[in-house]
Formats: sequence, structure tokens, C-alpha cells
Amino acid sequence: MKPQKGLTVVFQPGGRKAVVNHGVSLLEAARKAGVTITTRCGGKAGCLMCKVTITKDEAAGLRPAGDIERRKLGSALEQGVRLACQAAVWNDVTVQVPEDPLKAAVRRKLEAARRGEDDELW
Repeated sequence: MKPQKGLTVVFQPGGRKAVVNHGVSLLEAARKAGVTITTRCGGKAGCLMCKVTITKDEAAGLRPAGDIERRKLGSALEQGVRLACQAAVWNDVTVQVPEDPLKAAVRRKLEAARRGEDDELW
């Protein structure tokens, strides 16, 4: 059976998409889509910063976790957590990328200010 080509990876939130070949890592697909996934180890599963989440329904879209991911993530795999540098695209898949902590803090502060819950913005 010949590997599929032209698989679509959708990154949420935001809905950015990349069309990639079978076997490409989620990290590579994210770069192609212009989605930032933080990593310090260069994709060698050393820093564990590139965690993303998939639903159980989407699990077939990725190659099953290998030894490295199982050792590094343990029970988090059961909650759909994967390492973008290790997870390879096998079918169309939608991936949840965690919000950058600084952006999340700014967003929460602005939302609170809009609701009038915070008299002082900063």
C-alpha cells in the first residue's frame, strides 16, 4: 500500500492548516502552517515544550506513540497529549496547540478589564 500524500493538519485555536506528506512531524507541519510551537531541543524530545493535544477521535491521524513519547509523557498520552516533534502525521488530523502563557495572561487581563472586573489594567 502506497503512503498517502497531501494530508491536512488543522491547528486550533485559529484553524491554520498545512498540507503535508505522510510521516511528517507535527512540528514540521506547524512550521509550514505558520503556527508557533515552542521547542528548545530542536525536535529531539529533550525539552518537552512542544506538547500538543488531540482528541481520541483524532488519534488515528497520527502514528502511534513510540518508546520515546511513552517514556517522556507516561499517562499524559491517555489524555491525548503528544510531542509535536515526535508525532508523525498518518491521516488528516486536528491538533490543539496550547496558548502561549504570556499571551494567555494578557488575554485574561484584557477580558477582565472589558468586564469591568479590574480597575487597573496592569
